[in-house]
Amino acid sequence: MSGLAWLAAAGLLAWAYLLFFRRGFWRARERLRGTTLPARWPDVVALVPARNEAASIAEAVASIRAQDYPGRLRVVVIDDASEDETAERARQAGAEVLAAPPLAPGWTGKLWALAHGVERTAGERPDFYWLSDADIVHPPHLLARLVAKAEKGNCDLVSLMVRLRCESFWEKRLVPAFVFFFQMLYPFAAVNDPKSAVAGAAGGCVLLRRRALERAGGLRAIRGAVIDDCTLAARIKGTGGRLWLGLAEESRCLRGHTALAPLIAMVRRSAFAQLRYSAALLVVTLLAMGVVFLAPPVATFVGLALGDGAAATLGGLGWIAMAAAYRPTLVYYLRPAGEAILLPLIAILYAYATLVSAIDHWRRRGSRWKGRSYGPTGARLDHAPEDG
Repeated sequence: MSGLAWLAAAGLLAWAYLLFFRRGFWRARERLRGTTLPARWPDVVALVPARNEAASIAEAVASIRAQDYPGRLRVVVIDDASEDETAERARQAGAEVLAAPPLAPGWTGKLWALAHGVERTAGERPDFYWLSDADIVHPPHLLARLVAKAEKGNCDLVSLMVRLRCESFWEKRLVPAFVFFFQMLYPFAAVNDPKSAVAGAAGGCVLLRRRALERAGGLRAIRGAVIDDCTLAARIKGTGGRLWLGLAEESRCLRGHTALAPLIAMVRRSAFAQLRYSAALLVVTLLAMGVVFLAPPVATFVGLALGDGAAATLGGLGWIAMAAAYRPTLVYYLRPAGEAILLPLIAILYAYATLVSAIDHWRRRGSRWKGRSYGPTGARLDHAPEDG
């Protein structure tokens, strides 16, 4: 076989592994269904960290306060030095609002705000904390289902990846792929398996058992984490806790992006942190993305052009396998299944975002979010401009 055919074969083998030996991540089946109701409804404190979220905070708070939850629920918004009307609108929506102290060295803003919320509500010793982002809205039945799942499954952390907005041209291209890649990195079935070391969570919606958080050392133990949700999940699982992670049916994100740049910024913020700031892992990742996502279509077209039947056939089979794996996530986002053939082009954008994330780190720009920039340990590097 030609070199191109061998490259195509490598891509096909990679997809065979992903389809059959990666815990079925691509099936997108993990959902929070109706479950057995607990005998006693635990006390819950909802903590909503917010920084410059005036556009969405009222709707987010309203959805939490509208929960049809039989137990005690306290709703607390922690204002992280917002420069807009976030705090005022949260109060108007009926939330208790706490002002986070000035950001301490070594902490990321979100974790600092959440830690303040935990500290200020510690006196009532709630059974669970419900961590919800300030741009997320939930259906009225959600908290009851989260708690029921945690109690029935003896879970210490139950998390949902909410539906990201998928309306603009670029959202339709990049958002389903973002969820697909997340599932590839953190197969939900493996996350939910106590025997597996894989740990993951989606920070927009996390129900966290208080005793498990205390056993894991509290939020201080992960204070500098840029990828705070998955770091928290790893900490909980590593200290004997049980996790459950699934896809949300109705909880959704209000934040939208009509342009490409803010979507790329969303990825580049944490991509190099995901690689543990390793140049070697960056090179391996980019090469692997080339083999897995680019080799199949390139081998298909070049093989056809050059009359290399083996390369074209192997490349075509790899491309078909790729599209088949991507299809369930597209269906979840109500997108046409035919868009699956575009995944190689979308992967190029994600590879670019990953490379730019590394360049940001090497230029000491750090991970930029909400007007702040953080280094590998959460240390603030500067007052970065907003990324959209």
